[in-house]
Amino acid sequence: VQIRHMKDNEPPYKIVCFGRTYRSDYDMTHSPMFHQMEGLYIDKNVTMAHLKGCLTDFVRSYFKMDDLPVRFRPSFFPFVEPGAEVDIGYIKKPDGGIKLGKAPDGQEQKWMEVLGAGMVHPNVLKNCSVDADVYQGFAFGMGIERLTMLKYGIPDLRTFFECDTRWLAHYGFDPLDRPNNSTRS
Repeated sequence: VQIRHMKDNEPPYKIVCFGRTYRSDYDMTHSPMFHQMEGLYIDKNVTMAHLKGCLTDFVRSYFKMDDLPVRFRPSFFPFVEPGAEVDIGYIKKPDGGIKLGKAPDGQEQKWMEVLGAGMVHPNVLKNCSVDADVYQGFAFGMGIERLTMLKYGIPDLRTFFECDTRWLAHYGFDPLDRPNNSTRS
């Protein structure tokens, strides 16, 4: 989606898109299909500081925690340079669950990767006929289900796809509450 938009339009670009992603993983934190949100921002004078500020503000706002620890680790993605994985801090609870936030003094700070990002590689810009000497930008991608799991304390990603009406009811969804002509406003 982003590449087509870049080829058909002039910069600057501000794009967010959503879609399904497929892979061969299946465990408590990975599913063979998940929903991903991707973003792309290309303009003049965009730096890694803009990327870090944007994504730090996003995760802190999403989780409603102004002091949520956020770190950026170097990583490789073929379409960005440099690339980074973004981690948020948490602590292990005695019951085995997790609590997002900064670890108290004396307790180990744990980290969980929540999204990948980086500065768009100049070759990507050049291949879309964008002058890489004038324009720079960043891209990011994140799994919607993983963020939802963390926000609402859902321990197992697979439950999103098992169609268990008890699970839906526990999280406030009535599986029989379907809109019809008499309920539309």
